[in-house]
Amino acid sequence: MSPLEIIAVIISVIGVALTIQRNMWCWWFNFLAFILYAYLFFTFKLYGETILQFFFMVINFYGFYYWLKGKRQDHEIRIEPIASKMVLLQMCLAAIGGLLFGLILKHFTDAAVPMLDSQLAAFSLLATYWTSRKHIATWVLWVFVDIVYVGMFIYKELFLTAGLYAAFVLLAAYGWWQWQQVKRKQLAHP
Repeated sequence: MSPLEIIAVIISVIGVALTIQRNMWCWWFNFLAFILYAYLFFTFKLYGETILQFFFMVINFYGFYYWLKGKRQDHEIRIEPIASKMVLLQMCLAAIGGLLFGLILKHFTDAAVPMLDSQLAAFSLLATYWTSRKHIATWVLWVFVDIVYVGMFIYKELFLTAGLYAAFVLLAAYGWWQWQQVKRKQLAHP
């Protein structure tokens, strides 16, 4: 447990809490967390997670722009629906992308857990994209992804980060519930 890991955990919790509240500041805290974790993961040879942080940075700017310019209702970020077919298509694409990325990591790097790392990276990108698009499905996906992350971080002896991701499981469940409440309110007052 390093001071860097401690700071990254604190910043990450703030970022997720602000995302649950649909607060625009979430994007700035999340961006800082991505920078900190990119360095931390690189030092632990979790290259998929390292590269993922850079993709997160790009999606972070997209999400900030989309939320800023997107539809608002009662001065709040409006939650948008996603079709079941789109969910399945995007999840299949994430799985295929994760497999291809895992093969690259396995054959061209000394990655610690290339296939697991790459699949988690792919589905994390999808969940982040769904967050930027304001889809409630993001929270359900994050619950499952974060549960698996906990195991991987325990395996890599990043215990504080494993604890963070265990907290993320609870925060994602709360985020799902919170966004459901907001969606009901938005549907009741179009």
